[in-house]
Amino acid sequence: MTSQSAIPSGATSATSETRPVVDIFTDGGSSPNPGAGAWAALLRFNGVEKEISGYVADTTNNRMELSAALEALRTLTKPAKVRLHTDSQYLQKGMQTWIKGWVLRGWKTADKKPVLNADIWQALLSESKRHSIEWIWVRGHNGHVENERVDALVRKARESKGRSV
Repeated sequence: MTSQSAIPSGATSATSETRPVVDIFTDGGSSPNPGAGAWAALLRFNGVEKEISGYVADTTNNRMELSAALEALRTLTKPAKVRLHTDSQYLQKGMQTWIKGWVLRGWKTADKKPVLNADIWQALLSESKRHSIEWIWVRGHNGHVENERVDALVRKARESKGRSV
């Protein structure tokens, strides 16, 4: 972990123009899928960075991608203007496009089937209401420095089964 400080630490206004800007980079995965998985996030605010990660013994890639974003947002102590960078189109499209329809249909897909991972989607929706969030998709495994960094954190958390190393 780069820093133990709370991020962000001085926001007082609820308007997005005066909220602190926090960049969050997330990743998650399981191996095999489904199987042992992990998630990780890098939070950056005002030159301060914090790394977080977690491990789940039996999960899926998609659940870990969603969990990374959820846990990163939960880490924020005050409302913020968030730029959340993810290599998961499932997460990015889900939060920007699909979730509106799921809510209107009572957490059913357009085919009237239950939304997969609805528990995490619902928690993400709830947590995201505190913030102004821009969901940014980045191509994974393509040399994006922060994406490569959180990918390495995911592998480390999965290999160590979440124990500090």
